[in-house]
Amino acid sequence: MKLTNTIQKKLKVSSTQLLYQSAPYQAAILFATGPFVDRLLTNRSVFAHKYTTPVVGFIILSCLIAVSVNFSTFLVIGTTSPVTYQVLGHLKTCLVLSFGYTLLHDPFTMKNILGILVAIFGMALYSFFSVRESKKKSTNDALPVSQMPDKETEPLLATKDGSDIKKANGVSHGC
Repeated sequence: MKLTNTIQKKLKVSSTQLLYQSAPYQAAILFATGPFVDRLLTNRSVFAHKYTTPVVGFIILSCLIAVSVNFSTFLVIGTTSPVTYQVLGHLKTCLVLSFGYTLLHDPFTMKNILGILVAIFGMALYSFFSVRESKKKSTNDALPVSQMPDKETEPLLATKDGSDIKKANGVSHGC
């Protein structure tokens, strides 16, 4: 994740551009290695399975969800930071456990409840300090007028021969 953020900033590309450029390589690696790894793990070939319409539908749905997750990952890391992405990942885990309990009636263990509470407390602390840090930066960035640097003496717009030099604000200087 840190590498993704570093590459985006180094190449000055958006998250969509980086994902667009890396996706073909990721797909090629998966198609080349996937069947071999699957055979090693399951002792069956991927191609030996009889795919029914619902199975194909779930595979397509899974692919669409994976593309959405990849896109959102690149978007979040490019816009914020890898730490924020990790915090969102923990929030997702808490939501999955909560929805599993409410929708599927999975039993909550004390370990689940304690983990969710620790994660929520950590997210709240991270948010608090992150907001405080950004407010501090915005306060430090806004300099009073007395501390602003003097305007440059060079004109912003000029002709090549130096005659009739005009500043951007419309004040003309004749030579």
